[in-house]
Amino acid sequence: MSGRTDSVAGPAEAEEAERAEPVIRHEEDAVDAESHDEARRARWLATGTGALLTFAGVAAALLRLTGPAPALVPAAYATGAAVCAAAALLGARGRTRRALWLLIAGTMIMALGDQFD
Repeated sequence: MSGRTDSVAGPAEAEEAERAEPVIRHEEDAVDAESHDEARRARWLATGTGALLTFAGVAAALLRLTGPAPALVPAAYATGAAVCAAAALLGARGRTRRALWLLIAGTMIMALGDQFD
């Protein structure tokens, strides 16, 4: 009897099974996968928040520009929006800590412009 049974897998079948189902073999791999997901979420959050604050700053600058506000007010909103846009770019590149600080600074610049009104 030279036939092979179905319960024994050959080397090619074993390689296909390994490629089809990624198996976490160590706890470090599980922690590493979780940290990658957490980093991805942080990048998306920094990018999205930066884009939202940029849009809000540009909209506020345009609204204040058409009104009777001093010229310093729309300039402060536009500057804050530019800082938030830079934060969004940094967040997309993975520099989330620097992006957070730029988001804070951009929001403070916009709030300062609101105080001049």
